Amino acid sequence: MLSRSAQGLYWLGRYLERAENLCRLLQLQTEALVDRPIQEIYYGWSRIYRCLGTQPTGGLFNPEGDDDYTLADSYTLADELTFERSNPASVWSCFALGRENARQMRHRISAEMWTSLNVPYLRLREMSIQNIWATSPESFYAQTAADVNTFTGVAGATMYRDEGWRFLQLGQFVERSQLTASLLLAQMSMDAPELEYTYAGWNGLLRIYHASEIYVSNYGVDVQPGRVLDLLATDPLLPNSLGRSIDKVSEEIGHLAAGPDRVSNGAARRLTGRMRAMVHYDWPDVDDHRGLLERVREYCRDLHDLLVTAYFDYPIRDWPAR
Repeated sequence: MLSRSAQGLYWLGRYLERAENLCRLLQLQTEALVDRPIQEIYYGWSRIYRCLGTQPTGGLFNPEGDDDYTLADSYTLADELTFERSNPASVWSCFALGRENARQMRHRISAEMWTSLNVPYLRLREMSIQNIWATSPESFYAQTAADVNTFTGVAGATMYRDEGWRFLQLGQFVERSQLTASLLLAQMSMDAPELEYTYAGWNGLLRIYHASEIYVSNYGVDVQPGRVLDLLATDPLLPNSLGRSIDKVSEEIGHLAAGPDRVSNGAARRLTGRMRAMVHYDWPDVDDHRGLLERVREYCRDLHDLLVTAYFDYPIRDWPAR
């Protein structure tokens, strides 16, 4: 397929996965505004920004401040992460960029996929932070995440299984792998077991990754950070775990024909194999899980660069003149 089409579908998968992930984080965070301590609210905002690798424009509020100031500052932070057009990581920006890629790839996706993405985009385009804050912001984030999940389901049911499908899936799982590693690192960097809101943070991760029920089934109701980390990092049956996401990346690359840049293509395949080995085989035997996650996150960035060189932005060969 054309490199332009492959690139558009790859970025469509990445942008929508990024939007869905941020919506799940913001849903949990806005639910905490109702009755949680100020320190826990501050902790939640800090974790989101650490995961994204950015800082809020005006800085984070003082966790020792009063409730009114905390709520006002949360309003500003939520607006920046949701509707700020100049913020490339906001929900609006990710949704708009994903929809634009879908618009350009109309010939590569099904009509049902376009409809399932365009309808929530048109609704989101007319909204602002004032609209959602006055009623139930957590419901807005839950609905927007569900809209992305609906698109994913429609794509799975209607999209032709050619290389376009592979690139859409590849973008989704590369993004998920990088975001999962970043969020686990953000949680670990702020971990303080003696504080109640740290416990709430690990429990929140289980909710974000839809893993609360399976954790209780495997370990009971006592939330222990080490067990949560093991589950979210290595469980091959958990849909959003780091290990399964990397497995899916490896699977999709394996289904693709070699790109024009064979060197980058081979390097990408070897790198995914290395990442799988780190999560599935090295993890139980190492004590420095933070260091391992940092390497995985860095490898995800390297993998993206290799995929771009192998399939999207490869050098043009000079053919000999006849």
